[in-house]
Amino acid sequence: MKKDKYEEAWRIFRIMAEFVEGFETLERVKKAITIWGSARIKPNDQWYEKAVITAEKLAKKGYTIITGGGPGIMEAANKGASLAGGESIGLNIELPQEQKPNPYIKTIISFRYFFTRKVMFVKYAKGFIIFPGGYGTLDEFTEAITLIQTNRVHKFPVVLMDKEYWKDFINWVKNVILKRGYIDKEDLQIFKTTDSPEEAVKIIESFYK
Repeated sequence: MKKDKYEEAWRIFRIMAEFVEGFETLERVKKAITIWGSARIKPNDQWYEKAVITAEKLAKKGYTIITGGGPGIMEAANKGASLAGGESIGLNIELPQEQKPNPYIKTIISFRYFFTRKVMFVKYAKGFIIFPGGYGTLDEFTEAITLIQTNRVHKFPVVLMDKEYWKDFINWVKNVILKRGYIDKEDLQIFKTTDSPEEAVKIIESFYK
């Protein structure tokens, strides 16, 4: 099939359309927390339940909950927001193996491009809470802390849930990256770790006090 010579140019307009829709839909959001984590975590997993509790507690304090819109931790967080009667937003990504939006989303925006979607996660959030996850979760986490480290965004709290899951990663950062001088010691303070939904909420609240 012959490629349209204007196809790449038209792609720019599709990208612009995603930014415009995202900005127009989310500009009313003044106080939001982005919650990330694996789409593969099941409802009987302890971290699914803790994501529900965390989001519910945040929503009761007036925070909008933003997730990637899919199953697993995303579903749990949207569920928690809904249980509290809060605003529950899902930024869904269109994938070859279609990601079905979870049923607890009140406002959904679909994206074709990961990078436009990631801008929305950062632009409108007052903090990130990151549960165990795979490559996508690691990508989102490391991009967030890079933006903070390089002062490309205002500093905001980043909380990692499940100390055991993140332990080896953090040890590698300390024992390899830090020792080689690729980051500064203060960069380790960009994020906190906890196992407790209550403590995660406290970290967010304390940051803004």
